[in-house]
Amino acid sequence: MEAIEDLSELSESMRQAASLLADDDPSDDAAPRRPTTFLNAVALGNVGAGKSAVLNSLIGHPVLPTGENGATRAPIVVDLQREPGLSSKSIVLQIDSKSQQVSASALRHSLQDRLSKGASGGSGRGRADEIYLKLRTSTAPPLKLIDLPGIDQRAVDDSMINEYAGHNDAILLVVIPAMQAADVASSRALRLAKDIDSDGTRTVGVISKVDQANGDAKTIACVQALLSNKGPKNLPDIEWVALIGQSVAIASAQSVGSENSLETAWRAEAESLKNILTGAPQNKLGRLALVDTIAKQIRKRMKVRLPNLLSGLQGKSQMVQDELARLGESMVQSPEGTRAVALELCREFEDKFLAHITSGEGSGWKIVASFEGKFPDRIKQLPLDRHFDLNNVKRIVLEADGYQPYLISPEKGLRSLIKIVLEMAKEPSRLCVEEVHRVLLDIVNASANATPGLGRYPPFKREVVAIASNALESFKNDAKKMVVALVDMERAFVPPQHFIRLVQRRMERQRREDELKNRSSKKTQEAEQPTSKRASSPQTDSEQGGGSLKSMKDKSGQQDKDTKEGSNLQVAGAAGEITAGYLLKKSAKTNGWSKRWFVLNEKSGKLGYTKKQEERHFRGVITLEECNLEEVEEEEPSKSSKDSKKANGPEKTPSLVFKITNRVAYKTVLKAHSAVVLKAESMADKVEWINKIKAVIQSKGGSIKGPNTEGGSMRQSHSDGSLDTMARRPADPEEELRWMSQEVRGYVEAVLNSLAANVPKAIVLCQVEKAKEDMLNQLYSSISGQSNAKIDELLQEDHNAKRRREKYQKQSSLLSKLTRQLSIHDNRASVSSYSNDTSEAESPRTPSRSGEDWRSAFDSASNGPAAASSNSESRSRSADGRSRRYENGDVSAGANSGSRRTPNRLPPAPPRY
Repeated sequence: MEAIEDLSELSESMRQAASLLADDDPSDDAAPRRPTTFLNAVALGNVGAGKSAVLNSLIGHPVLPTGENGATRAPIVVDLQREPGLSSKSIVLQIDSKSQQVSASALRHSLQDRLSKGASGGSGRGRADEIYLKLRTSTAPPLKLIDLPGIDQRAVDDSMINEYAGHNDAILLVVIPAMQAADVASSRALRLAKDIDSDGTRTVGVISKVDQANGDAKTIACVQALLSNKGPKNLPDIEWVALIGQSVAIASAQSVGSENSLETAWRAEAESLKNILTGAPQNKLGRLALVDTIAKQIRKRMKVRLPNLLSGLQGKSQMVQDELARLGESMVQSPEGTRAVALELCREFEDKFLAHITSGEGSGWKIVASFEGKFPDRIKQLPLDRHFDLNNVKRIVLEADGYQPYLISPEKGLRSLIKIVLEMAKEPSRLCVEEVHRVLLDIVNASANATPGLGRYPPFKREVVAIASNALESFKNDAKKMVVALVDMERAFVPPQHFIRLVQRRMERQRREDELKNRSSKKTQEAEQPTSKRASSPQTDSEQGGGSLKSMKDKSGQQDKDTKEGSNLQVAGAAGEITAGYLLKKSAKTNGWSKRWFVLNEKSGKLGYTKKQEERHFRGVITLEECNLEEVEEEEPSKSSKDSKKANGPEKTPSLVFKITNRVAYKTVLKAHSAVVLKAESMADKVEWINKIKAVIQSKGGSIKGPNTEGGSMRQSHSDGSLDTMARRPADPEEELRWMSQEVRGYVEAVLNSLAANVPKAIVLCQVEKAKEDMLNQLYSSISGQSNAKIDELLQEDHNAKRRREKYQKQSSLLSKLTRQLSIHDNRASVSSYSNDTSEAESPRTPSRSGEDWRSAFDSASNGPAAASSNSESRSRSADGRSRRYENGDVSAGANSGSRRTPNRLPPAPPRY
């Protein structure tokens, strides 16, 4: 009985462990208790097999109705609780929270009435017809006994049996009458038990009514064979116990007023069984042997479950410890403790905030996305075309000058245009500040949510977020002022060099136009010279004219020849997008020409050059999408040589020179050079170079300028760019204004690009860097300046967090207790298993599955002692050194030469029950 008590405690510990693993609270009485089936015992057998009598023997009182014709017509569940303080005859029936002492006979009659009514009105096939009893006695082990109707009844099917015995750890009590022991191999109850428990670890075979087979030697031999584990080969390997089954009824009927009648009856039952089954192991006889066998099977099932349960408890314990670490310890209730906790929470928040903003863990990448994506896009989307439309420029210039028109350059109007356009850059800058401010607010909230300690104190968390948000709001205002100041700085001061270059370029352009017009007029005058002047010196003029015509023919013929011969350039690439060849590059230092190998990639719009064709790395690369192309005249070495050539008459050959400049006046084209002057080796090369470079530049929006002159050199007298030259013929005002608006637009675009690069710097300085330093300093100073009462008010822990901590602390304590208890039982089971294995190794059991052993049991009963002796000798010869099967050495003692024995220690009682 003590073993069952220990198993009951272990079962409760395992139930609590299973509840913990299911995240239930085992100590909560209001919560539904997770059932455990380790202490369940389900009786299986045919009608009249004695199931109820066996369960009455375990209860210690004849509570359950018995009878040969199937007294159990519905499942009866008896939940037993052992209470040593009660007398051996007392039975306490517990209904809900009330207890009532009843007698065994009254309870049995009540059950018989309920079963009779249920048989007439119900099916008896499920839990709806189940009868549940909760009893407290001093004689019963703490088991839950389930008495099912006979399996050969129509009310019983496999679903009912699986409902009570399948998919759990319940012990299966297979009850077989002793008179049917010879037919045990065909027992349906055993087959059902084998289907449910294939390995036999929770099945116990009970041979009941052994006293009724006392006179049948063959049956007794069969019973002894089963108890000695010598059944048929197809029989499950289970433990067997023999009972008379009526000892409780006999004790209840014959012993009145005696407290020890049950113990006396159980001992008498064991002695009677020993006298009847002389060849059977004595530890398998009687009610006490049945209790011990049930305890042994329960321990086996628990031993199977314990390792997985312990492993689950260890994982659960680690999870609980992690959760407790996340929730933190309870706060120290003192002014210094609360202030220390507040500052520690500020430090945790600081670590999370810096991790989010610097390591990319949170939304810090959105700041860079705003700088590189949305802000530049807004700058590019400014309506520059509308503001630099010629009509708009005219209006602004007209309004800026008032009643006094401008004299040389509309400087006042252009400055006004620059201010108006740059004013539009303020709104994108402010929007960028707002976006960064929102990102920083998101990072503050995310950092607060990611700080475990702040989750415990919602008021303090709100205070931290409010302090940080107020600081970020002031930083946002400072950043807006800074970016607006950057724009105003560009609006307030326009470098004068830009307007100076405007005037210089206009004067140079006017001078070149005058040069072209003067040369064309000179050619017209020469062509209209009077014939008389040429006749005065016909030979000379004819020679001169002839020479002139000849040179002109030679020049045009040479140009046509060069063009028709084709270029010497090399073309490569899948679509011919790469062109390479030699060009002469003019040096800005020496003013001389150097031969270089140039490569043009039309797809990328790049023009690079190397010193030699074999070099693999470019010495310089020109980005053509930012450039303009201009054809220029080749400068002559000196004026004297020019005059000498003019005296000789023939014109110079066409220019092979062209120049690449930047669209923006003050930007460079290549390295530190604002222009690159190139010269082709032939006219065909020049034509092909210019055509391909022109196609790239025009596709990117660049402009192409024609040659300055069509022949001859520029006049030196007009090279000074004086106002006299400009005054000879006024330029078109609209064309001049268009040209100046384009130059101003180039300047404005450059300023906008500069703002796109500088505004993010100002935002980082005024918002991001201050958030990393000044905001956190303000947080510490603000929290430190709070009074103790205010800090106590802020550090009010969240009730949910408090409940969770208490829950996990309780679980941690219970987990430690359960792990310790289950580990002890697991170690005991291991030691017990080792000792059993050692004892079995020292004294091996005889084989229990030999068909010869089974036949010998029948032969010993039918042929008498001689046949039994001969069979025993033959078995000993064929056992290969196996030990004897019975304690007294042969089977004849078990049969006792056919003599009949009766129980000699039982008190007088009715002969059969």
